[in-house]
Amino acid sequence: MEILPSRVYHSQDMSAPPKKAVALMSGGLDSALAAALTKRLGFEVVGLNLATGFCTGQGRCDAVLAQGLALEIPVRLLDVSDEYLEVVKYPRFGRGQGMNPCLDCRIFMVKKAGEVMEREEASFVVTGEVLGQRPMSQHREALELVARESGLGERLVRPLSGRLLGPTFPERMGWVRREDWLDLQGRSRKRQLELARDWGIPVFTQPAGGCCLLLERAYAKRLRDLIREKGVDALTKEDFALLRYGRHFRLGPNVRVVVGRDEVENAALLAFPGNHYVLTFPDVPGPVALVLGEASEEELKLAAELAARYSDAPQGAPVRVMAQRNGEALELWATPMSKDDPRLRKFRIDR
Repeated sequence: MEILPSRVYHSQDMSAPPKKAVALMSGGLDSALAAALTKRLGFEVVGLNLATGFCTGQGRCDAVLAQGLALEIPVRLLDVSDEYLEVVKYPRFGRGQGMNPCLDCRIFMVKKAGEVMEREEASFVVTGEVLGQRPMSQHREALELVARESGLGERLVRPLSGRLLGPTFPERMGWVRREDWLDLQGRSRKRQLELARDWGIPVFTQPAGGCCLLLERAYAKRLRDLIREKGVDALTKEDFALLRYGRHFRLGPNVRVVVGRDEVENAALLAFPGNHYVLTFPDVPGPVALVLGEASEEELKLAAELAARYSDAPQGAPVRVMAQRNGEALELWATPMSKDDPRLRKFRIDR
């Protein structure tokens, strides 16, 4: 693979390029190991974590920062969520089993790392990708595609599988020997766990591919349903965010109901912006529910009955429901749906 012109990356004289790398770090084990190996080979390393808005799990940023402390490298945190929406909406290279645009995601992240590489005056980008670990994005052709489409070419280095892949910029410069890289391959993580123990990397999340909302079955079903309703061009950042919360039901082609599952979700739904009805229960403990779209009077009453199913109202007894929108309030009386009501399964989007 051809080495890209150095002027793309540096304004300085590249006759003596810096022995410095930017390492993409997800909080997972592989990316931490790649950064650690690069440092052990004598390079200055800067860690980079990109927040796309679709990561799941608690403490991912904390894990990355903890890894940075353990490895004694600085870590940059970068919010790319607005730009990343375009990748999710319009993937060039298709999607995986869910709504995950894995190849487009990798290309996007590596491009962003290349921009940081330029700002940091580094010479190459490091990732924790392992040949053959993931069927869609880490086979040989996919790895070559990401290197090519990102514009980094040989400046994109995968140290964990480096012996098994093509030559890279650090090798061309004589900074490393080919045998300095590792030869990890496949889905087993036994060697990674051994290296983490040996190199003192105690903090890591689950594999990054398992921590993406777009891979989650329920989220993917909600997103497909919303695309059918609104079309991909009309989707907003708020649309994607709302798909994270509650139970989702479709009452009509353009009417959805989102019912909170706990106090945290209820608070999030109350704060959610938009021209929609907010349903609450003033007399009994109950969820917050949003009715999205131009609901008819019948659909609004049906939404209240559905939401009441998840309240503490006695079965069969009407309960008062307040429906508020744009400062106006309606008082409804709704009989909770039975938990065995077949309409619940019919309306539910994410089952």
